[in-house]
Amino acid sequence: RGNPSRPVQTRRQLATDPEMCMFALTVSTIEPKNIKEAMADSTWIEAMQEELHQFDRLQVWELVDKLFDKSVIRLKWLWKNKKDEDQTIIRNKARLVAKGYAQEEGIDFEESFAPVARLEAVWIFVAYAAHKSFPIYQMDVKTAFLNGPLKEEVCVAQSDGFVDLDHPEKVYRLRKALYGLKQAPRAWYDELSKFLTSKGFTKGTIDPTLFTIRFEDDILLVQIY
Repeated sequence: RGNPSRPVQTRRQLATDPEMCMFALTVSTIEPKNIKEAMADSTWIEAMQEELHQFDRLQVWELVDKLFDKSVIRLKWLWKNKKDEDQTIIRNKARLVAKGYAQEEGIDFEESFAPVARLEAVWIFVAYAAHKSFPIYQMDVKTAFLNGPLKEEVCVAQSDGFVDLDHPEKVYRLRKALYGLKQAPRAWYDELSKFLTSKGFTKGTIDPTLFTIRFEDDILLVQIY
């Protein structure tokens, strides 16, 4: 437990502190090349479990019997060390993605297009905000694609290293999109767009990634990129 009366320290300050030594023990400096290497390191096992916990929390999938008329898309793990501005490893990130290249249009997905903000649009957005002296807030949505409900029925194999021992023959039917699926960007955009419009935002007619809402003399702009 930290001392509440102690000043907050940055990671740069912690570099010469015993706390940094303890912090270093909780992350791995080596990125696994395959599932065998990942399963041999407790820190990467924890990272993969954290990813699967997000799947459960967001109700991304359900374990079902394999459907004979549906193709099963395989999954793969990606492992990446996240670093801070000093290139110090601060987190081990594992991401489970679908091998979307095996998807067939009209069978596994109907539409994959999602509006994407052009760089020029972002420049105009920033320039307008600066001209009006508007504050700008930037944010990132954690595991964004896992929030997008799927319109199509998609089944994926169980992930390497985490196969249900009681039901190894079963597959997962997706309720929401996975990274790697061709329709994942579209599913996420549709969900975010629906949420913003339900809160009173208006979608741009020329730029569908720009949403606005007015409160009397005030205006709030949201640019998705």
